[in-house]
Amino acid sequence: MIIDREGPVPPYRQIADDLRRKIKDGAIPEGRRIPSMVEMEQEYGVARDTLRKATQVLKDEGLVETVNGMGIFVVRTD
Repeated sequence: MIIDREGPVPPYRQIADDLRRKIKDGAIPEGRRIPSMVEMEQEYGVARDTLRKATQVLKDEGLVETVNGMGIFVVRTD
């Protein structure tokens, strides 16, 4: 995915939207870890702070949760 840095939607919101779509489409299934910060830095080409904002949006929506020492995981809905 290419981040539109000049558009009206902030980069962190674009990333949150992309991750949300991957979760909803099953590309990142329930109970699975989303890509690490290092992986996302390479994929999206943004700073870690931008990625933290994007993952916080998903946490606030209840889609993901942090498991200390393991990463950020998609919340199971069952």
